Amino acid sequence: MELHIEDLKKLEDVKNEFSARYPYLKLEFFYHSHPEGKGSPKSDMIVGDHTFGEIRTIHNEGDISIKSDMSVNFIEREFENKYGIHAQIFRKSGDLWLETSATDSWTLKEQNETGALMG
Repeated sequence: MELHIEDLKKLEDVKNEFSARYPYLKLEFFYHSHPEGKGSPKSDMIVGDHTFGEIRTIHNEGDISIKSDMSVNFIEREFENKYGIHAQIFRKSGDLWLETSATDSWTLKEQNETGALMG
């Protein structure tokens, strides 16, 4: 899948595109980066109806290619390095959404399948 990033695009649109492909995962965006293997504080999560232009530090336009065999950590770094966006992927576990920080080395496929089992 390709997620198109440009200043006028809404965060919600990209989050919905991602979740349509990976129904047991969700993508969230934060004001600051998080250390590898650590979670982001909920208070740092970007909520509301924002565009990428309002939150990012690198204003390139383009696509992020996301494949099932990519690790969570790799995808989060791609958002950071290409677009200056602090992203975090969450996995569904019952009624909860868990940050995948402890399992950032897992692929999207592994995360989504685990979410389906826990779902």
